[in-house]
Amino acid sequence: MDGRASDGFRDDLAAAEAECISFIQSHTADANADGVVVNLSGGLDSTVTAALAVEALGSDAVYGFVLPASKLGGTDAQDAEAIAELLGIDHDTIHVQPLLAHLVDLVPSCINLNGNPVVRGNLTARLRMTFAYLAANDMGRLVAGTTNRSELLLGYFTKYGDGAADFLPLGDLYKTEVRALARELDVPEFIIEKQPTAGFWPEQTDRSDLGASYETLDAVLHRYVDTGCTPEELRSALDVDEERIERIIEHYEMAAHKRSVPPTPTRN
Repeated sequence: MDGRASDGFRDDLAAAEAECISFIQSHTADANADGVVVNLSGGLDSTVTAALAVEALGSDAVYGFVLPASKLGGTDAQDAEAIAELLGIDHDTIHVQPLLAHLVDLVPSCINLNGNPVVRGNLTARLRMTFAYLAANDMGRLVAGTTNRSELLLGYFTKYGDGAADFLPLGDLYKTEVRALARELDVPEFIIEKQPTAGFWPEQTDRSDLGASYETLDAVLHRYVDTGCTPEELRSALDVDEERIERIIEHYEMAAHKRSVPPTPTRN
């Protein structure tokens, strides 16, 4: 996609919407697929992805999975179900907590699923994607991922979890752009204003995990990645302290392995 302004935002949201819709249509047609599967979290990205898919393919060709993993996700699951109803798409809700609990009993003693919450969160994300691909395989559909450009650049996704998909309709849109596009799509305001979170543990938020708001993250990433600004130029251009800029750049650099395909030996 082009048309991104100097501040990092797309300057034509209608064009961005049209490009996303065309992208979904072409990838679905090229795969000779009957539609798409979207995991619905009750958050902004999955809602926008599902809304774009409905615009592109029609509601009959979009299936939604709602997959809460704890009582913590109960409200978000209700929001996801409400969005599915609003979009008129078939959907099912499956609580994956019993499966997680069973896995705790099955894994070797050297693996502690009750220790580091990130480990359990990554497992949850991979289980959710397992359900999505199960449905896609059975229905002859593709899995439409919900990861945006901000998350891709920062590695803020789980490998082979929410980062696994057949295509990413929002992959070229920063989070701030997704939020703006959501208003273009008439996404309910309670979804747009919801605090971004993976929802893996109480009081977890994207901002606490990443150390800055998406407005700050996107401003830094756009200038550093898209326009090639140096850290010194970033400090001059933005009202962001040096330490925060360095942390954002470090996040980006450390996530390089998440943005590449698994390496293989080079043939001589």
